[in-house]
Amino acid sequence: MEIAHLDKGLGECVLKASGVLRTGGVIIYPTDTLYGLGADALSDEAVAKIYAIKGRDGGKPMHAVFSDLKMVEEYAEVNDAARKLAERFLPGALTLVLKKKPAFNTGIVRDMETIGVRIPDNEFCLELARTYGKPFTATSANKSGDVTEASVEKILSQLGESARLVDLAIDSAVFPMRPPTTVVSVVSGAPSILREGAISSEDVLGLF
Repeated sequence: MEIAHLDKGLGECVLKASGVLRTGGVIIYPTDTLYGLGADALSDEAVAKIYAIKGRDGGKPMHAVFSDLKMVEEYAEVNDAARKLAERFLPGALTLVLKKKPAFNTGIVRDMETIGVRIPDNEFCLELARTYGKPFTATSANKSGDVTEASVEKILSQLGESARLVDLAIDSAVFPMRPPTTVVSVVSGAPSILREGAISSEDVLGLF
């Protein structure tokens, strides 16, 4: 496994990470909240690696990073409520749960009617999504049920033997941990808070 240091050059880290995603590999990467585990969100094999690393139930939903709302529209139905929330909070610490488009039924959306969407307020994430051109998984870089550590070194230690499934880690020299995203479903057309995190329920519901 290779460790790339973000302070040595954003562009080089993005190219390395994109290359790993294209070959079905897994990365550890910084977001605007926590370190995440990234893989091609629509690859059954790559997503299976993420579940194996985390020791997580394969039936539990996983979200994905997108570059912008235009990319989201390729994979999901974006209604008025989603647009209003995106305009106010994205890029940022909000995950939107949307109805997926029926053409997609692999990876994180296999046998699912919905897709969880992240557009992080993080330059690396957005540039990687633009360069890769497809969504990649957005799930915390930890063993399921354990805390997410604030450094690549501690994350790899926590993952133990499962760390061998990681191909590349993007190490952010300074990483202030923040609360996880607030997850909001707008599938029905009205917002429903599934998890309160960095953005308060009052701020979300106050838009409607």
